[in-house]
Amino acid sequence: MTSYKEKLNLISTFMFDVDGVLTNGDVTLLHNEIVRTLNSRDAYAIQYAAKMGYKIMIITGGNSQDVKDRLIALGVHEVHLSSFNKLQVYEKIKEAHNLTDEQILYMGDDIPDYQVMQHAGVAACPQDAAIEIKHISHYQSPYNGGRHCVRDVIEQTLRVQKKWFSEQAFEW
Repeated sequence: MTSYKEKLNLISTFMFDVDGVLTNGDVTLLHNEIVRTLNSRDAYAIQYAAKMGYKIMIITGGNSQDVKDRLIALGVHEVHLSSFNKLQVYEKIKEAHNLTDEQILYMGDDIPDYQVMQHAGVAACPQDAAIEIKHISHYQSPYNGGRHCVRDVIEQTLRVQKKWFSEQAFEW
């Protein structure tokens, strides 16, 4: 059986859910506006991976243009909002970018992510993910959603591929 660390060698694309992965899942209502908090260490890792040539994709059921704009500014290639059939979106992304399941690390935290995670080459989740998600994950980050779990999986992947903290990181 191949360990998740060995599978990281094939990863070229990261896909993430937003609420519960890039955020802690809390939603603050402020004058009819939903406010979410993104972690700066997760944001740095996304930016770093994008600059290193990895594809970063977001598949979320949420519908926040502000979140989309911020993620695109970090180097995320595509943000798919209002994705209620995440597997269908996942398959369309694979086809459009000529990807295989083995090239994709998907991190999700709850039941809407379940089907996609069954297909991804590496299925990962935050420590506080739903139990059903933990059962199918190849890797459970020791960090909760919105608290460095995204940084954790990106950094591990790039370290395995010897691209983390490389000389190229200082050239930007």
